[in-house]
Amino acid sequence: MSGNTLGKLFTVTTFGESHGPALGCIVDGCPPGLALAESDIQPWLELRRTGTSRHTSQRQEPDQVQILSGVFEGRTTGTPIGLLVHNEDQRSRDYEKIKDRFRPGHADYTYQQKYGFRDYRGGGRSSARETVMRVAAGAIARKYLKERLSLTIRGYLAQLGPLTLEPKNIEAAYDNPFFSPDPSRNEELENYMINLRRDGDSVGARVNVIATGVPVGLGEPVFDRLDADIAHAMMSINAVKGVEIGAGFASVAQRGSQHRDELTPQGFRSNNSGGVLGGISSGQDIVVSIALKPTSSIIIPGETIDLQGKVTDVVTTGRHDPCVGLRATPIAESMLALVLMDHYLRHRAQNADVVPGTPIIPAHE
Repeated sequence: MSGNTLGKLFTVTTFGESHGPALGCIVDGCPPGLALAESDIQPWLELRRTGTSRHTSQRQEPDQVQILSGVFEGRTTGTPIGLLVHNEDQRSRDYEKIKDRFRPGHADYTYQQKYGFRDYRGGGRSSARETVMRVAAGAIARKYLKERLSLTIRGYLAQLGPLTLEPKNIEAAYDNPFFSPDPSRNEELENYMINLRRDGDSVGARVNVIATGVPVGLGEPVFDRLDADIAHAMMSINAVKGVEIGAGFASVAQRGSQHRDELTPQGFRSNNSGGVLGGISSGQDIVVSIALKPTSSIIIPGETIDLQGKVTDVVTTGRHDPCVGLRATPIAESMLALVLMDHYLRHRAQNADVVPGTPIIPAHE
C-alpha cells in the first residue's frame, strides 16, 4: 500500500492498524538541535484521545508515545525520528459479526475490491485510529514553528449538526469536550449529543483552524501551492468531505470589489483569501475550514451486501464516535502544522537569500 508519506523536506510516514499491536511513524527532515522530549508530544495526544468524555468512543487507549530514534541528549539530531504508540484496548470480537459484510459509508467495499482482502477489525488502516501518529508528528512541527517563527495554530468546532458556533473565546476550546469556542453553548451541545446517542444515530461537524504568525512566501505558484497542499492534507483526514480556504464557497456570492483583500501601508483591509495569494502565503492568518461527514458506524440497521454479493443488513456495534468531528480539531491543527513546516523548510532552502525590497505589511486584524 503506497501513499503513506506526507511532505517533501519534512516528511511523515505512518504505519500500523487500528487493532494491530501498535501504530508508529517516521518523521524525517527535522532540523537538528530542537529540544524534544515525549512530554512535548503527549499533551497533544491527550486532546485527541478517546474515552475522555461520554460523547466520544469509549475505547480506553492511554496513547503513551515513545521516541525511538532521532533524539540524543534531549535534542533532535537531524536523523529520522521514530515514534511509537501501543494499542492496548482493542476489542476485535466486536467485528466478528460483520466481518463478511460491508458497512455502508466505510472503506470496507473499496478495500476489498482494491486489495482482494481486508483487515475488518475496526477498518484496519482506514480507521481514524491512525491519526494518533499524525498528531504526534504534528507536535514536533508545532514546537519548531512556535520556537523559530512564533507561529501558533488553534482550531475549534464551528458547527455540530445544525448548531453553528461563533468563535467568542477560541482559547476556551481546549477546556471542553466539544472544542467549543463559545462556552455559553456547551450545555446546548451536551443535550444535543445526549439525544443523538439516544437515537442511535450520528451527525457531521465543521472544524475551523487558524495559523497566526505565518511568514510571507511559503508555497509554490503552480502544483505545490500552499493552499493546494493544505487541502490535500485536510482531505486525507478520515471523514473529511470538504475543505475551504478563507471565504471558501462564500466567495461565490461575493463581488470582486468585496472579495479582494486591498493592500495599504497600514496592512491588508480583509482576509477573504485566507492568507494565501497565488498559492503563496501573504503573511496573514491561514484560515481553513473542514467539513466532516456523520459517522457510518451506527446501531440503526442498514442495507448492504456480503462478500458473495448477496443482500443482507448490518448493525455496527462496539465503541464508536457519534460525531467524529468532536476529536478532529487537534488532528486538523496537526495536519496544518505539518504542511507549514514542510513549506517553511522548502522556502528556507531555496529563498533564504532573497531580498524583495518591498516592506512587509501587517495582517488584517
